[in-house]
Amino acid sequence: MIKKYGFLRVGAIVPALEVSNVSKNVDEIIKQIKLSEEKCVQIVTTPELSLTGYTCADLFFQDVLLDECIEGLKKILKSTKELNIISIVGIPLKIKNKLYNCAAIIQKGKVLGIVPKTYLPNYNEFYEKRWFDSGEDLNEKIVIDNIEVPVSTNILFQDIKDETYTFAIEICEDLFSPISPSVKHALNGATVIFNLSASNEIIGKYEFRKNLVKNQSAKTITAYIYASSGVNESTTDVLFSGHSMIAEDGSILKENDRFDFNSNMIYTDVDIKRLMNNRYKNTTYEKSNDEYLTIKVDIKDNVEDIVREYPKYPFVPKDDSNREKRCREIFNIQSCALAKRLKHIKTEKTVIGISGGLDSTLAFLVIVEAYKKLGIDNKSIIGVTMPGFGTTNRTYNNALKLLKEYGATIKEINIKDAVLQHFKDIEHDKDIHDITYENSQARERTQILMDIANKEGGILIGTGDLSELALGWCTYNGDHMSMYAVNTSIPKTLVRYLVKWVADINELKNQKEVIYDILDTPISPELLPPDEKGQIKQKTESSIGPYILHDFFLYHFFRYGASPSKIKYLAINTFKDMYDLDEIDKWLRVFLKRFFQQQFKRSCIPDGVKVGTISLSPRGDLRMPSDAQVNIWLNDLDKEI
Repeated sequence: MIKKYGFLRVGAIVPALEVSNVSKNVDEIIKQIKLSEEKCVQIVTTPELSLTGYTCADLFFQDVLLDECIEGLKKILKSTKELNIISIVGIPLKIKNKLYNCAAIIQKGKVLGIVPKTYLPNYNEFYEKRWFDSGEDLNEKIVIDNIEVPVSTNILFQDIKDETYTFAIEICEDLFSPISPSVKHALNGATVIFNLSASNEIIGKYEFRKNLVKNQSAKTITAYIYASSGVNESTTDVLFSGHSMIAEDGSILKENDRFDFNSNMIYTDVDIKRLMNNRYKNTTYEKSNDEYLTIKVDIKDNVEDIVREYPKYPFVPKDDSNREKRCREIFNIQSCALAKRLKHIKTEKTVIGISGGLDSTLAFLVIVEAYKKLGIDNKSIIGVTMPGFGTTNRTYNNALKLLKEYGATIKEINIKDAVLQHFKDIEHDKDIHDITYENSQARERTQILMDIANKEGGILIGTGDLSELALGWCTYNGDHMSMYAVNTSIPKTLVRYLVKWVADINELKNQKEVIYDILDTPISPELLPPDEKGQIKQKTESSIGPYILHDFFLYHFFRYGASPSKIKYLAINTFKDMYDLDEIDKWLRVFLKRFFQQQFKRSCIPDGVKVGTISLSPRGDLRMPSDAQVNIWLNDLDKEI
């Protein structure tokens, strides 16, 4: 059951209708509700005035139409009384000498509540005030099918078992108003908003409407389900496209194809726990003083598996359509941050250790970009290659080529003799390839780089990335330390994406070729001797696990506070074609243990700019004790999925 992980399956129906043909419309709505039930949708909405059609105009004054709507609603109640699904349908209702544009919320053959529209358009082609009154101050009870039903704009529908599963309603123009009812709904506890709409199509309105729904879901930190009237409405003056969307906290999760003369339905799983986690972190998210009626509902937990798809690379853009824009933005943030630091300390010199690997390549390219902004010659970049016991010809040659092709100053310092002397000093056997053997090399390199920076009057640029910080995959006071770190919030999967982008857009053949070869090189710290063929023997991902998994774990664990059991569940569904359950469980345990055990390294990292939504800086996003225990997270991982 997916509810235990915080998911709720929601849907939006755009039924094929005939204007003012209530009987036919009711039959089609019933059919679509039943289809939604088959898909295990827990709550589904139809568009505005879906029983009649939005474009009935003065026909709304006809009692025969209004009475037929009541009979149609009763038919829906009767036909769906055995279903678990909660359905929301649009209906015009007479209440105390006034006519209201309403949403009826129904389940198990009962109307749970009626929500009237607050803001009525009265411009251009829409004259709703001619027919309907605003329900802003309405607080009544009406009888439908012999049951008393509350009517109000301020109604929350809350699950009987979990109050975080709370939904509310607004109707079309309510969203477009300066102070939308959904804002109040959210501040009073609604995590899901349904909008029954009738939004016509004119040039440019599609993108405007889509952005509005995205932004409203982000502003209110909600899941926002939007269903609008379709092409079967009257085209006397305007056309409706039947646009439906499901958004969550600023992202569109699902969207239909517009201009469909047939009925259509979209659905997906929204993550309530993710929304609540974001609200906990948002200190401006405060409760309002509005009075609300809370109606308890039974949201059945009858969904076995999620249908929502999660990206395998959550830090990387989902498609290449905005690749240039996104990568340029990241490079601007990194390079401008570095440029500001160089201006502040009044130096034009930077020192960087170049290994021939991805991280140092990205950091080097960021320095090049910063120098371009400041008008500094690349000769002021002092690139140092420091061959050691594990250095291979491939990485050594690539390091030199990279520096040469970009016109940087090259320094080569072989660290073998210095490290061997250090082994003698600390009485370590050079044939014992343990952690001391590895870290001595890393610290020797950092000492050399720091001292060159002092000698040259420059600063040492750190190359380590976000994924390494999360796992503590760095040598304390070795590659862990620098004078400014430009990759500190760039995860490994994004490092590769950025470096490839630079190569792809590069017009200089030699620069392009060396970067491509670096991209094809296995990830390794090269602190252990190569194999008998001179190839890299120490491969990072063989030791700590695939970075594609660790970045996925990090994103969901830190960004949304997901429990380990939930992360495992998501990973199993996301990587089912790549890794089995045992592999995912193994590497998630590694991630959790290392994340907690290695916090002491993150407690004293150097300055470095935040680029994305996640940073592990102790001065910024992460306040975590270095001696926190991981036990309860490992225990959660043992829960049955």
